[in-house]
Amino acid sequence: MKVVVIGGGAGGLSTASNIRKYDEDAEITVITRDEHIAYSPCAIPYVLCGEVDCFEDIIMHEPEDYLERNINVITRAEVFEVNEGENKIKYQIKKGENFVDKELDYDYLLIATGGSPFIPPMEGCYLDGVFKIRTIKDGLKIKEWAKKSQKAIVVGAGLIGLEIAFGLKNMGLEVTVTEMLPQIVPRSLDPDMAKIVQKYVEKKGINIILGTPIEKIKGENQVEGAVFGDEAEIEVDMVILATGVRPETNMASMAGCGIGRYAIEVNEKMQTSIPNIYAVGDCVEVYDAITGHTTQSPLGSTAVRQAKIAARNIVGIDAEFKPVLNSMVSQVGSLEFGAVGLTKTAAIQNGMKVISGKSKALTKARYYPGAKRIDVKMICDMKGRIIGCQIIAKERVAERVDTMSLAIAQGMTCAELANTEFSYAPPVSMVIDPIILAAEDACAKLQRLHKRKENKKDSNNSNNLKS
Repeated sequence: MKVVVIGGGAGGLSTASNIRKYDEDAEITVITRDEHIAYSPCAIPYVLCGEVDCFEDIIMHEPEDYLERNINVITRAEVFEVNEGENKIKYQIKKGENFVDKELDYDYLLIATGGSPFIPPMEGCYLDGVFKIRTIKDGLKIKEWAKKSQKAIVVGAGLIGLEIAFGLKNMGLEVTVTEMLPQIVPRSLDPDMAKIVQKYVEKKGINIILGTPIEKIKGENQVEGAVFGDEAEIEVDMVILATGVRPETNMASMAGCGIGRYAIEVNEKMQTSIPNIYAVGDCVEVYDAITGHTTQSPLGSTAVRQAKIAARNIVGIDAEFKPVLNSMVSQVGSLEFGAVGLTKTAAIQNGMKVISGKSKALTKARYYPGAKRIDVKMICDMKGRIIGCQIIAKERVAERVDTMSLAIAQGMTCAELANTEFSYAPPVSMVIDPIILAAEDACAKLQRLHKRKENKKDSNNSNNLKS
């Protein structure tokens, strides 16, 4: 069996490794245009801020490591043709000063092309000192330019934008984060929870401008300033475009695979509309576990899970990828924040009636030294079914988000969660966990709503009898 993988990120290499785990004889070739493979793009901001010593530390494997497992990884190569009818791909690779065209045939093709940074259609985006952030090469360029800079703007207040902002701040720059929407982290947090994170970020000396997009980047040859919609101008030396990524679907389109609303269409086996072509990672669209609608899940954890499913099906082992809850967690400075499922805003946008339970508590017993504040927001539908949760604290956020991911996946209600047994010890938790407190608050709100409905119903019945 011959398998060709296009893409050397988490999805592509994990698929290749899992195929080898199940099939010792498969001929596996991975083709990537990148110079570096098997690294975590999520770690780039933490190299910039000094939490990780250098970019070499986030590279987990080299092509030679895969060759030892009989997986051939071809770097700095670009696929330019997919011939689905003949099961062949053509790629170009640099040899010395020249480019050489080569061809490979396959029994199965795995597309893991990921996403490419979105470049906003604004004047000045291609000046020196304007950077996208996706690869180690991007990170190296940013780090070198930052050494000779004083002021930076990060465009986009999502996870990567905030993490990059902290990295640049730690390097000694004056940093401003801009976001065209009226809140930070709009995909994962509701406005009230986003304000908690924003207050922390601003307290650390990072400026945040919301609801006002940058109109243009000024400069002759390199960045000199940024102009906003109200003609206000900020003088800066560098601009980071953390404006998200767009799925790379060119290879799939070339092969004739179906493209959905957001990205490549795949079934639960990670199979495209062409039976022997599979796809995983940021380039595919998935189903939301709450709404049932197609969505995107541009997370490394999603790509790795999809890779395992694709690999099993390619070798003939039935496996299904389930709809996603998009569980996430991030850390900026010493503050952790995470979310899973729908925000209240997203639920309302999807036509759902919901309530939210909240708790403001501590991560340890009240009297125990070092206890940190923790904020929890739980989203429930009108039957009490939990459909989302957001958590912010300076410790122990990830495990609580994971707990909520499991609770939502199992269809738990706030009442069931409120009666669930949790562990307790003063150094690590309160006697009643903050999650339980949020669930109890949601239950109380639901009870009040139901009581009002009953009272209104009784009042209407009484009026009808009198008439």
